[in-house]
Amino acid sequence: MNIEQTARDFFEACETGGGWEACKGYCHDGASFACQADALAGVTTLAGYAEWMKGLLGPIPDGRYDLTAFATDAGRGTVVASAVFHGTQTGTGGPGAPTGKSVASDYVYVMRFDGGRIAHMTKIWNDSQALRQLGWA
Repeated sequence: MNIEQTARDFFEACETGGGWEACKGYCHDGASFACQADALAGVTTLAGYAEWMKGLLGPIPDGRYDLTAFATDAGRGTVVASAVFHGTQTGTGGPGAPTGKSVASDYVYVMRFDGGRIAHMTKIWNDSQALRQLGWA
């Protein structure tokens, strides 16, 4: 399997709330994660991020993505995916009672590969905008 297909499969598994169980086959054990967003400040592993995404679909049960771009830089072993996350907070598990508010939040995944598996992922995301849209900030 090439890195683009691996990245696509990982993206789908992660964004649909499969958690680490669904994502780990595409990643190195101990794959790292980084994001300059307060909402993810304590998340440093891809396993932790996959579980965070799974948990997000509790308060936002209709959470879904609209993929806007997907690019592979084979020479650098990197795949970049750009998308918009959409959903409405109607479920439980958020910071309070359901707000009924919707979100449309742009984000980018930068997935770096080593030996055909993801070794590190950086998420580029403005969490402040997303949290305000949901009524959480």
